Order: sequence, then structure tokens, then C-alpha cells
Amino acid sequence: MIDKLTVQRIMDTADIVDVVSDYVSLRKAGASYKGLCPFHDDRTPSFYVSPSRGICHCFTCGKGGNAAGFLMEIEQISYPEALRRLAKKYNIEIEERQLTDEERRHENDRESMFIINEWASKYFQDILHNDPDGTAVGMAYFRGRGFRDDMIAKFHLGFDPADRLRLAAEAKRKGYNDGYLVSTGLCYRNDHGQLIDRFAGRVVFPWMNRSGRVVGFTARVLDSRTKGVSQKYVNSPDSEIFHKGNELYGIYQARTAIHKADKVFLVEGQADVISMHQSGIENVVAGSGTALTRQQILLLKRYTNNITLIYDDDEAGHHAALKGTDEILVQGMNLRILLLPGGMDPDEFARSHTADEMQAYISGHETDFIQFKTQLLVSGVNDPVKRTEGINSVLKSVSLVTDNVLRDTYIHDCSRLFGIGEQTLFMQMNEMIRENRDERRREQEREANREAAAAARDTQAPQQPGGAPAGNAAAAQQPEQPQSKPVPAAHQMTANEQVEWELIKIVVRYGERPITVKNTDGADVTLPVAQYIAVDLGSDGLKFHNDLFNTILADCNSHLAEQGFAAEQYFVHHADIRISHLAVELSVDRYQLSKSMQVEMTPERLRDNTLRLVLTLRMEYVNNAMQQINSSISTCKDNDEIMKMMQKYSELTKLRNSIAKLLGSNLIMS
Repeated sequence: MIDKLTVQRIMDTADIVDVVSDYVSLRKAGASYKGLCPFHDDRTPSFYVSPSRGICHCFTCGKGGNAAGFLMEIEQISYPEALRRLAKKYNIEIEERQLTDEERRHENDRESMFIINEWASKYFQDILHNDPDGTAVGMAYFRGRGFRDDMIAKFHLGFDPADRLRLAAEAKRKGYNDGYLVSTGLCYRNDHGQLIDRFAGRVVFPWMNRSGRVVGFTARVLDSRTKGVSQKYVNSPDSEIFHKGNELYGIYQARTAIHKADKVFLVEGQADVISMHQSGIENVVAGSGTALTRQQILLLKRYTNNITLIYDDDEAGHHAALKGTDEILVQGMNLRILLLPGGMDPDEFARSHTADEMQAYISGHETDFIQFKTQLLVSGVNDPVKRTEGINSVLKSVSLVTDNVLRDTYIHDCSRLFGIGEQTLFMQMNEMIRENRDERRREQEREANREAAAAARDTQAPQQPGGAPAGNAAAAQQPEQPQSKPVPAAHQMTANEQVEWELIKIVVRYGERPITVKNTDGADVTLPVAQYIAVDLGSDGLKFHNDLFNTILADCNSHLAEQGFAAEQYFVHHADIRISHLAVELSVDRYQLSKSMQVEMTPERLRDNTLRLVLTLRMEYVNNAMQQINSSISTCKDNDEIMKMMQKYSELTKLRNSIAKLLGSNLIMS
């Protein structure tokens, strides 16, 4: 791992204007620079670079960050990779942190598995191109599928000969350890202890992660042998470096096209991906026959919010289109369905149509998921029970949509299509939303318990900055596995989330600045903003709902005593790239005002804003508590318990009214 001091030196040295200029033509604009955004189809310059703050930001699409964050986004690379590129650019020698023996063994094992997978991939390719069986059998199969040579090379396709002992013998001849042949799943041991090639006699499709490293393989029996074969496809088993549910076939080859098109197509198999690439559609990946997992969805969400699922237009395709879509909607992605005609799969369709024909068909036939589901489950259904089941299934999906405007639009359309009043649909949907929230809360509690158990096991592990155990790969080293709840877009935030957003924005921008407030005795006390917020909320055991916000507040308070500490610069260039990205977003204003219209953040204004937001957050907590009591009273059968809850409700009402009075409200609610 890169040493913390080296990371700091890299970030201190990196010139944001210099880094961005390698990709964007910039021109001076006052104290900043601006140019056309490289992340979307920008017609007028909306991408600003601030050399004084060391950040860049697009005021249209919202993307940007510090120097490392910009490289991660533009090159689609990991945080450590971005740091290494910056170090190379500025001739900074990388100093890796000294690993413990256990960490070194773990890292060596992982690296050795990557190395032997890379060797195996090249071995399979060499057999395909240069071995008589490879060219006569494997290459004949690929050519029979219509794959061009450039596609065969692009996806590193190969062939594994039928001799089940040959791969292990060749690996040992090259000096590779038997143990890694087994741990990667390339081989397994039979009852006699021999290493047996798992993929012998099959064509091979390597799986590459988004960094281009080979993590596993899928091997297919040739067409002439598929009849009666129980396993047409064989995949690498789960290992330290490969979990099929975390990977997407073709993500490495598609990542740039997905990013550029701001859209991804999901198909079922490897051949579908390759044929679509060959037809000119490169923003396509495969889940390889299973419903999308949450990890795969989050991987795609790094590149785009727009996803289209492609299936056959038959009963099996319809069923597949309805399966596993909930998590896509929960993650706020825009979901569409494309059904292909004549029972064709994407591979067949791509091979029988030109690129223009395929693009035209996609444009004319992909359908919004909710509309597709409504048409499939409700339209033309006269049986009252089946119709009700269909309507409820559609409403369940609508309840998962995170965009409030889009959700209301769906309800309006559903009311017209179903012949049911909007109010009735809203009531049913809101009940489902409450159920969704309860389930998410239970899942978060289960996840928190799992994390607590894991933390207890890792208490002896060395700690990275921010408290992440080094042996578990700290968030700064693996940002692709976020541990905190994602922050919703502004238009998707609840009232409580908006208050928390504004409050943590104050911490990031002004956390070290002092404000003067009254203590419990009415005397004036002066303390930093971040400290006041932490003390005030902590006095009643309150905290932010987003764990990343709590981390930022605690981190800020831990550095307040340091000479010259400035919260904004600290968080914008934070070692945890999640915090850095969030800090950049918090530190820029959506709308740029002229100097004459800008309002100075005086100590008095900072104090008033902070006090108002803390009170508003308290109000939200009180309102939520009162709603929970109301809900409990409606289902409670114990009169004594009801009286206790009513007493608590009365106390909360008084507290709410006193907060409202402090906020300057004339509204007194009974």
C-alpha cells in the first residue's frame, strides 16, 4: 500500500490545471480556468478548474474532483492507480507502507493468482492460434460463430486442449506453484492427487475486471458436443480474486463506451457481448445468465445511470425481464427493456443485422420498464384477482423509484391506464414505501451487526487513517467498495437529508471557524463550528443518518487542534477518495454569482446558519419520533401502554413547539 506521507506528497505536488489540461483545452476565466466538460456532450464551457483549491467541477453534470479523482473518472481507474500515475507524472518515488507478515502473505497470494491467470489466458490464446488442435477445433468454432479476428483478439479468446494433464504440466515447467493452480480454479486434484485441467477440451472466455486484470474464466463445450452434456459452460469457482456475482463480462472492453454514451446494455452471455461489439455497439456487458446483483449494479453505476436489459421476445424473455430489477430501481438507475423479435438472442440479432439496423431497432423498440411491466401484467387482463396482483406488482416497482417527479408521473399514467383514482394508488404506494424503508432499516441493522462482528475479529489489525483495518484493504485503497450509504441527488432528498446535507456542507467549508454561542448557563462561549455541532447533537445521542457524514464530522474534530488546519482543503484532498469526492461537491456552489451578489459568510451569519440547521435537524428527529408513536398507538391494544405513549407524544409536542418558536415559526401544532 502507498505510504500516507507519500500520498500527501503526491497530492501536494499535483497541479490540477496541469493534470486536467492533458485532457481538456482550458482558458483563463478570472482566478479559475474553464473548458468543455470531458464527461458529457458539452456545447458551452461548463467545466471549471480552480488552481487555488486544487479541484475541478462541471456545473452541468456535476463530475470532477481533485487531481486523483479527475484521473479516476476520466480514465476509469482505481484510486491507487491514479496516485501512481500522478507520482509518475511528477517523478515522485512511491514508498509503499511496510506490510505485516499476514498482509504480505495475503497480498502475495492475490498477486500470484492474478499472475497465473494472466499466464493461463496467454496459454489458451497461444493454443488457439498456434496449436494444430487449437486452429482446427477452437478457431473453427469461433469463425463458425462469425467472430472476426479482431474480436477474438480484443476479448482474448482461447482454446484449452483435451489433454487434462497438459496445462498443469506446462505451468509447473514454467515454475508456477501448484497451489495457485488450485486456488484460482484452473485445476483441481483427483482422487490420486493429480492436477486435472478444469476447462480441457473447451473454448475459453477470460473475465477481466475493470482494470484489465484476468480474474476468472468461462469455458464452453463446442457445439457438436453440447447434446447430453450436463455442463455446457464451466466457470471458474469463487476465489480470492473472482466472485462471479461481483463481476460483469466485458466491463473492461466496454467501460469507455459506456462512459461516453452514458448508457449500458445488459445481455445474457459472452457471445452476445462479442457480437454486439462486432456490430459497432460497444457499451454492452453480460451478467452471464444470472440476475444482476447489487455489487454488479453498483459497478455499472460508476459509469452511467441508464441501463437497458435485452431479452428474447418470448415467455422466458418476459420472465427474465421482470426478474431482479428491484435493486436497479432502488439504486436510482433509469431502467429500460428491449425485446428482440423472432425468438432471437442478441448474438443472432447482431449477426443478421447491420450496425445501423440494430441502432434503429433499439431506438424504436426499447421501452421504459414501468410501462413494459404495466403492458405485460395488466393490459388486457380481465380476471379481477390477476389484475389486482399485476397492479400491485407495478406499484411495488414504482415505489422503488427514487426520483419523486418520475414516481408521480408513473402514478398519473397508471391511474389513467388502470382506471383507478390517483389518491387510491398513492395510498397503496405509500404503504409500500413504508414497507421498503422498514426492510432497508432491518437490512442496515443486519449489515451493521455483520460489520461489528468483522470489526471485532480485526481489532488486532494495523489501522489506516480513518480507522479502516489495513488487512481488510482500507477504503482509500479500494474505493470501488463503498461502505457508506450513497448520497442522493438534491431533487431526491427528503427534508431530513437536505438538512443533513447543508449541515455537513458547513462542516466541510467552515469546520475550523469559531462561532460564539450561549452555554446552558446563558454565558457566551466560543468554539469551532464542527465542535459545536458534534457537542450539540451528541448531548442527545443524535447523529447523521449517513455514516460518511459522521466520519467527516469526527475527522474534522480530531484535527481542530492542529496549527493551520483548514477543513475544506483537508477534506477536498482527503486520502479516502469517497470523502474527497463528496467534499468537492459540497465545496462548490451550483450557481455562480457575480462578486457584487455574493454574500460574505461573516461569523454572525455562520453562527445563525449553524444554529438554524441544528434546530431544524432536531425538529426532523422530533417529527419522526411523533410519527412513530402515532403509528404504534394505532396498533397497540394495551391501554396502559397507550397512555404512556400519549404522554410521550404530549412531551414531544411541547418540544416541537419550543423548537418552532426558536426557529421563528408562528405555527403551533397541537
